[in-house]
Amino acid sequence: MKNKIFAVLAGVAIVATGCVSTVTDDNAFATTWSKDTVAGRYNRTVDQVYQASIAVIQQNGVMLTEKIPHDTTNTVRSLLGRVNDAKVYIRVEGIDAKTTQVDVQARTKWGVSDINVVHELEKEIALQLAR
Repeated sequence: MKNKIFAVLAGVAIVATGCVSTVTDDNAFATTWSKDTVAGRYNRTVDQVYQASIAVIQQNGVMLTEKIPHDTTNTVRSLLGRVNDAKVYIRVEGIDAKTTQVDVQARTKWGVSDINVVHELEKEIALQLAR
């Protein structure tokens, strides 16, 4: 009887965890579906915001990959880094010629959203652009 209850609980745990879509159009392991993304819009070019994002990731952690998604134009760029043992996904997208949006998302290695890191990095990108 105990084995059956344990098996049911294990099955529920497996179903409750899963994959979520990231801002970089990849999938990541998740155990919670809480808010994990913050967006910011700036009156700067895509290149300026992207370079600021790279600088912020390198100052706070390590950058793992950079990419331009194949299904988009050159006005969309993304990168993956690791800050405070959390994977950080950043997407930089040109809204128009003078406006750029940056989306920052973070998940810990256990799949839990890390909104504190997200807020901190998004603010640091804005401060980097102000310099």
